[in-house]
Amino acid sequence: MFSKSAGFYDAIYAAVGKDYVHEAGTLHTIIRQHKRSLGNALLDIACGTGAHVQALAQYYDVTGLDLDPNILDVARRRCPNVAFYQADMADFFLEHKFDVVACLFSSIGYVKTLERLRQVIAAMKKHLHPGGVSIVEPWFPPGVLQSGNVYAAFVDQPQLKIARMNVHEIVENVSILNFHYLVATRQGVEHFTEQHELGLFTHEEYQSAFQSAGFETIHDSKGLDGRGLYIGMNPL
Repeated sequence: MFSKSAGFYDAIYAAVGKDYVHEAGTLHTIIRQHKRSLGNALLDIACGTGAHVQALAQYYDVTGLDLDPNILDVARRRCPNVAFYQADMADFFLEHKFDVVACLFSSIGYVKTLERLRQVIAAMKKHLHPGGVSIVEPWFPPGVLQSGNVYAAFVDQPQLKIARMNVHEIVENVSILNFHYLVATRQGVEHFTEQHELGLFTHEEYQSAFQSAGFETIHDSKGLDGRGLYIGMNPL
């Protein structure tokens, strides 16, 4: 998925102002409001390059999970003392349970279908202690993003220049991001492309997935970055 861009992922999101430390602090406050289990173990699924894992490690005993081996290589270099697992977030099984299971930065959209959304939420619940919380930061719902919208992000470091551009496409209930990268380093200039497809789920579909898994559910409309959060509380 990030086979070519994994090494540039952090530079791109730093350039657009992604503040993982601030988000981790906000998330910690939200967790303290809702978590009723006594432990301190947190699992970050679809953890990406481990930036949230690194920031959350000041509060929790953190574990990471992602499907992409290239992105996990970056995460393991960033957090060498953290256990990372390679697995599909819709079909994973770990031998131990957690007090918090989180899926952040809209990574939930990569499941694409409502059936797989329900599988993820069910898998999260299976890995929670009684009184623990599952937290999902959603991708956009249908109707917000429009086909034909043009987006770009730029990195301007002394020895690294990146332009990432795409024209958004919506096909049924899937958001398609055909990214074009132009990357300049000392070795020269490279162009490559990646296609990312994310499912567009309604508020009611998220709520239903949590409720079907047996969660008590709260929707925080603001969340960490304006996209909101779904907070599922595992009954004691």
